Amino acid sequence: MPAPLPVTDALPVPPASPAHLAAPSRPIRFAALGDSFTEGIGDPVPGGRRGWAALLAGAIGDGRRGVEFRNFAVSGSLSGDVRHRQAPAAAAFRPDLASVVVGVNDTLRRSFDIRLLAQRLDEVCALLTDGGAVLLTACLPDPGAVLGLPAPLGRPLARRQSAVNAVVHALSARYDAVHLHVSDGEWVSDRSLWSVDRLHPAERGHRTVAADFHALLAARGLALGAPPGREPEQPPPSRTDSLLWLATAGAGWLARRSTDLLPQLLYLAGAEMGHWARGTTAQLDRRADQALQGALATVTFRTPPAVPPGPLPVPHVSMEG
Repeated sequence: MPAPLPVTDALPVPPASPAHLAAPSRPIRFAALGDSFTEGIGDPVPGGRRGWAALLAGAIGDGRRGVEFRNFAVSGSLSGDVRHRQAPAAAAFRPDLASVVVGVNDTLRRSFDIRLLAQRLDEVCALLTDGGAVLLTACLPDPGAVLGLPAPLGRPLARRQSAVNAVVHALSARYDAVHLHVSDGEWVSDRSLWSVDRLHPAERGHRTVAADFHALLAARGLALGAPPGREPEQPPPSRTDSLLWLATAGAGWLARRSTDLLPQLLYLAGAEMGHWARGTTAQLDRRADQALQGALATVTFRTPPAVPPGPLPVPHVSMEG
């Protein structure tokens, strides 16, 4: 289903310029919000994980201007986690740049509600831009296509991710965000960009995101350093490592989702097949489009909540895809 974009010309757009980054007296502050995509799953390094946001942080500053980077992203986070846990902590950090990339986990839950997701992301964007941050956003690939799911399972997820991307496009335009498209066919077809689970980018994927974001920031005068390299520096995981991951972490993820995602996917697949048999699949598309239009209609500028006086702890949630 195509993702229609809302009309935002009549709405005021907050200016985003490098003027507030011009003072060399302190480092550039960069906050990253989101889920495992931003936390760095799929890009292991000695001692932990890295990920595209950390790679980008190392390339924003130069020899004269440093960067203070904080990654608030937590694996498994939903839009509600970003809104209620990560965003207040990030706002207290007073970032100059703030990335907000979330939504795939929402599409994988039976509680998916595009209207509620739109409201939450709008509030996150308002809170961060009210504090002077320039936003970084991205639309992401359909997880069903990346995983190669059969059509009855893949189509419902495609509708959901299309709706999420439409909301992100609308908010990106409204808040003059630095927006990156990570939803095109290359990301689905290029296996080298993905880790063994096909849910998270591999090192090459993380480096591609970092380099592409850097190019967009540099075009707006918001990145001072050299772009991060695109070629992996770590050796790819061996077949044994990949099988071990699938047998441990991958199996654990599937077990946790079997009580939530699996029943919902089976229900959605049954409905999809029923409509296909009756030749009424267009009804599902219309319902999804109506829900999306209703969500976009609820997204309005609002006064963001007060920024807390100091950093808040970000509770760790259980690791998900």
